[in-house]
Amino acid sequence: MTERDLKKGTTTLGLVCTDGIVMATEMRATMGNLIGHKTTQKLFQISDNMALTVAGLVGDAQMLARWLTAEVKLYELKTGTTMSLRAASTLMANIMNGRRYMPFWVQLLLGGIDSEGGHVYSLDAAGGSIPDKFQTTGSGSPFVYGVLEDRFIEDLSVEQGKMLGVRALTAAMKRDSASGDGISMCVIDSNGYHKVSPEDIAKIQTKLAA
Repeated sequence: MTERDLKKGTTTLGLVCTDGIVMATEMRATMGNLIGHKTTQKLFQISDNMALTVAGLVGDAQMLARWLTAEVKLYELKTGTTMSLRAASTLMANIMNGRRYMPFWVQLLLGGIDSEGGHVYSLDAAGGSIPDKFQTTGSGSPFVYGVLEDRFIEDLSVEQGKMLGVRALTAAMKRDSASGDGISMCVIDSNGYHKVSPEDIAKIQTKLAA
């Protein structure tokens, strides 16, 4: 069995809220039954208005995050404007679709805000790009979908979204052995990209436990 076969397992999510978006992941990286890393970065800031979560092969995911960050920055430098989420998701889809001889072994969520509001796009290994109000990827995604289908509402605020994101990831980490070791989360709103601190996540977890 190759390293490509072994590096599997993740849970990520993205939520569109009325006043921004919430993106979150857990932090465990597995190699079969082995927990390879406990503080793996799966949430990447692409720009002031855009973030990417990754699931799948680590090397592919990191390279794609760097590639998209560079392309978005070049676009901003050339045009003096912010790239829309639709354009960024189409760009990422074309990059992934163009590598048919050896697909990128990843599932991505691209989220952010632009002049049309908040968006979360799911991108698959073949270059498919699908927007929705909430999305999740990885081995823990069935457990996340169970929580989101039950509790997501159309007028969700960012504060409610943070709470829901922690609740959903906690459910996944309890049942999916490939997910765990903490939560990484960000909010993107009209003021830009904000990383949610571990202390704030711990406070949310305490509220949920109560």
